Amino acid sequence: MTMTLEVRDGRFAYPGEKPVLDGVNFSFSGRGILSILGPNGAGKTTLLRALLGLAPFSSGSVRWCGREWRDWKPREFWTRVGYVPQAKVPQFAAMTISELVALGRSSRLSPFALPGAADWEAVDRALETVGIAHLGARLCSAVSGGQLQLALIARALAAEPELLVLDEPESNLDFRNQRIVVDTLAKLARDGLGAVINTHFPAHALELSSEVLLVPRGEPPLCGPIERVMTEENLTRAFGIRIRMGEAVFPEKTVPVVAAVGRSEDALSIDEQKNCNKLPNEYS
Repeated sequence: MTMTLEVRDGRFAYPGEKPVLDGVNFSFSGRGILSILGPNGAGKTTLLRALLGLAPFSSGSVRWCGREWRDWKPREFWTRVGYVPQAKVPQFAAMTISELVALGRSSRLSPFALPGAADWEAVDRALETVGIAHLGARLCSAVSGGQLQLALIARALAAEPELLVLDEPESNLDFRNQRIVVDTLAKLARDGLGAVINTHFPAHALELSSEVLLVPRGEPPLCGPIERVMTEENLTRAFGIRIRMGEAVFPEKTVPVVAAVGRSEDALSIDEQKNCNKLPNEYS
């Protein structure tokens, strides 16, 4: 069974302020990867938190498997959905990697219960899945940013969820660690685990995703198949700078390339702006 997700007329605003998000409408089957993409300040992290009930929408509907998020019991919800926040070392500095990952079993434990043999086996499987089993005894403060990010993914996997929600899992990482995280997410998707990913990297969205939710600043998001939504015109409009897309062919593989090539004031011609405005939301 997969965790389907549907949002209708989602709106988020702080009291007395203009909406951060408005007109959020999309559906996700829970299969493959849905990437959330947009400029800084567009409300992507706020959107993830609203989906999970951590900062609920001011109005609108969020349904997981056809049920409003408020109708889910927390323990049931968090055994089926795993959340991977942005990595912050000080929060976990005194823990070992295995102890951090074991926190992912909390939703499957009774109150005040300690992890048992089955829980530690789940921890070992999660560490093995993301390729850091050799780091289990290492302190979180003694590993790289990429390794800590993989440990947070392992923590979510330890709950044995049906779907992952990840907030910028490849941010603040060097090329090598970005590649490790992206390859890990691709492997998990191939193995049947669905994911919703908030990312700053359009090329990663192209590589990983079948669907994308493009979140412009101050406008309703656009959601649909990646080939329909992630066009040069849509990205240029969303990011306010001329975007070009292509492919780079290397001996090892062909990879998507997304590049900013012009100034924001030259981003779109009048005709291109009109064409962008005509593009329908796949799920509206």
